[in-house]
Amino acid sequence: LAEHIDERRVCNAVSPHKDVDGFHVLNVGRMCLDQDSMLPATPWGVWEIIQRTGIPTLGRNVVVAGRSKNVGMPIAMLLHTDGSHERPGGDATVTISHRYTPKEQLKQHTIRADIVVAAAGIPNLITADMIKEGAAVIDVGITRVQDPVTAKPRLVGDVDFEGVRKKASYITPVPGGVGPMTVAMLMKNTIIAAKKLLKPKQLEALPA
Repeated sequence: LAEHIDERRVCNAVSPHKDVDGFHVLNVGRMCLDQDSMLPATPWGVWEIIQRTGIPTLGRNVVVAGRSKNVGMPIAMLLHTDGSHERPGGDATVTISHRYTPKEQLKQHTIRADIVVAAAGIPNLITADMIKEGAAVIDVGITRVQDPVTAKPRLVGDVDFEGVRKKASYITPVPGGVGPMTVAMLMKNTIIAAKKLLKPKQLEALPA
């Protein structure tokens, strides 16, 4: 958006029942209270990757590098909240860092983490020496850089993929990792919203 446009006002102008991005203040608030809500697509995609891969979160140490209100903070929220609530969380111990966290200080946390989620938008923020053997690494970062060989633009994440993959038990690539999951969760939110807005008789006519 242009600088003179208030992003929060735009997000709140959308009906919370049609807010498939999960950015409306009511949906954000319900998420923070562990209540059923439209979840932001990227954080939900990260959550689904962890759940469907079978990566344990209960009592595990997690580092989320990135504090954006649309990605980093919701990811941390989903992972640390109570698993017995209306919207179950991961019951993990979560540490949040950001672009101003000194790298050596960040390393002190990541080297002990069972799961590292990189979402700061800083290429090569997470390197192999910062990860313990067997950790799960999810790269949410996406930055367009110029390829030094072809001089063409390409997308890179926050993780040194080739180095970290040798130590990680799981790792997502960029592109082709979290991105497709974001699209899938956005489509799922759209279906959920559409079903909730249908009249009961219309909903009954839909296939399961």
